[in-house]
Amino acid sequence: MDSKIEIFIRELDDELRRAILPYWINRMVDKEHGGFYGQIDGNDQIRQSAPKGSVLNARILWTFSAAYHRYGEKEYLEMADRAYRYCIKHFINFENNGVYWLLDHKGSPLETKNQIYALGFMIYGLSEYYMATKNKQALEHAKMLFYSIEMHSFDPDLNGYFEAFDKDWVILEDLRLSEKDANEKKTMNTHLHILEAYTNLYRIWKDEKLRSQLSNLIEVFITKIIDQKTWHFQLFFNDEWTPRDNEISFGHDIEGSWLIQEAAEVLGDENIISESQSIAVKMVIGVFDKVFDQDGGLFNEQKPDGSIDTDKHWWPQAEAMVGLVNAYQDSEDPKYLDQALLTWEFIKDKTIDRTGGEWYFRLDKSGKPYKEEDKAGMWKCPYHNGRACLEILNRLG
Repeated sequence: MDSKIEIFIRELDDELRRAILPYWINRMVDKEHGGFYGQIDGNDQIRQSAPKGSVLNARILWTFSAAYHRYGEKEYLEMADRAYRYCIKHFINFENNGVYWLLDHKGSPLETKNQIYALGFMIYGLSEYYMATKNKQALEHAKMLFYSIEMHSFDPDLNGYFEAFDKDWVILEDLRLSEKDANEKKTMNTHLHILEAYTNLYRIWKDEKLRSQLSNLIEVFITKIIDQKTWHFQLFFNDEWTPRDNEISFGHDIEGSWLIQEAAEVLGDENIISESQSIAVKMVIGVFDKVFDQDGGLFNEQKPDGSIDTDKHWWPQAEAMVGLVNAYQDSEDPKYLDQALLTWEFIKDKTIDRTGGEWYFRLDKSGKPYKEEDKAGMWKCPYHNGRACLEILNRLG
């Protein structure tokens, strides 16, 4: 094995097991009210009364389930079990077969809407937990949420999935995942994380309906979401799939490049696999040629006016490493591996907080962190950076 790959693997394993996972084990467990705290702020202070988000908790479930699956360490299982119990007791709305979006710090519902993005992540976490523990009830809960998405969110006329509903499954007027998003009925982001969830679920449940819908999702990405002139994702659409913006999210492009290929590989259709490999490399090229800084960091996005947001958020750096390693494996072109290693150098030098722990949420172009941003919260989790470590270890280790 190449010595630089050996060092890369060793350092990723060390970052995961000595830094990322211990941070969440030691700092985020809520012993008073159960589950995990909802926030650690940019000053490394735990906000004990912060609301608890479904996406954060589903991502914690996935991360520690995946870590236990790889390493078999008791403390990882204990964290996965804690996350599973809390999600089942508090987040899953069994009366309506949905997922509460937000709880207060004591575990009571604050926002009861069914955001399909959150259901996708809950399926992702539950299916990974089943793979790690063989808990059959977890698989049944994941199946239930799959059926809810298909019953309520899937558009049988124009294809794809609608964004958000109230707890009784009435579609909402405000469909947005967050305040920065456009209020449109269909989005790349939600479709990407349904794809991710269905891929993981199909690993363990070879259901024909699931297979059909996973195959359809890949086709939706190829024919509707990817702009095949630029090989970037289009982000927001009306119900008829007319694009409603011209922003480009570089992190999602490079994350999606390998998730689409992964879905094709799990399906096992050689024609789709071949096409997805070609698409993955083209999508990475679309990012590779113009939006990595000289220090290895990946810029955030292209704004509607065509200017580049040169901030460097934590999660695109993690996803960039995986997408680049995948492109290297597909093409055998060493430039992609070299860029992955350079991005890792940027992460080590700038993104990891060596004093407070975890990764900074966001840095400016020069590498200076915005220290007011959360270390843990609704969107800041151990999933992107933890998964990047695990995925590359599984690929190269």
